[in-house]
Amino acid sequence: MTHHLQELIEAGRRAPFSKDEREAQRRSFAYGNTHIENERITRQMIDEQAALLDLEPSDR
Repeated sequence: MTHHLQELIEAGRRAPFSKDEREAQRRSFAYGNTHIENERITRQMIDEQAALLDLEPSDR
């Protein structure tokens, strides 16, 4: 790995995620993992469930 590439990777690790980027990553992770087990799962289904979770009061 070149020194320049290593610097870019390190910079990427330190870059903060916005709230929207983190949510997109969370949904992508959920889709990727569930679709492996059940190919009928769609991105739309993930988005719908995420929207429902946003409506529920947080227990945190």
